[in-house]
Amino acid sequence: MSDLSQLFVATAVVAGLLTLISLWTPRRLAVKGTALATGVLLLPLSYASLVDLLSRPKPIDMEWWQDHAKEATVLGSKMQEGQGIYLWLQLPDVAEPRGYVLPWNRQTAEQLQQAQREAEQQDGGEVHMRMPFEPSLEEREPMFYAQPQPAPPPKDVTNPPPEYFHPPGQDA
Repeated sequence: MSDLSQLFVATAVVAGLLTLISLWTPRRLAVKGTALATGVLLLPLSYASLVDLLSRPKPIDMEWWQDHAKEATVLGSKMQEGQGIYLWLQLPDVAEPRGYVLPWNRQTAEQLQQAQREAEQQDGGEVHMRMPFEPSLEEREPMFYAQPQPAPPPKDVTNPPPEYFHPPGQDA
């Protein structure tokens, strides 16, 4: 079951309980009918709102389940001056990427652009984000950085170098 289904089932259970409580109270039939109609209307409205939220980036400070992540890979970004920095992040141990929005900050936007330039110079390098969900305002190392290039594989010194082919009739 997806996260959306679990949230909707929880909402439906709570709406059902509230409707049952309002039906059991000693009220007039019109009040009980209104309570039942309200509970029934709550279900499609809550489902529609959850589905609508799926397409919108989540504010970075609203992430509660993954707030322990130490770093994330930036798959894409879009900056809108004065509005926000929109990020498409791949979190460790999460199968699908997720969309987030950071509040607009010129220094953060410049850090992201610099990290993207460095990653491009590395021919396909990745941009990473340190502590993506930490709300701290203290000055520290940059939030965005280009993933360093991996070290080349070690040379195999146990095997001798290959013999070079010499065409017949030529001395080596």
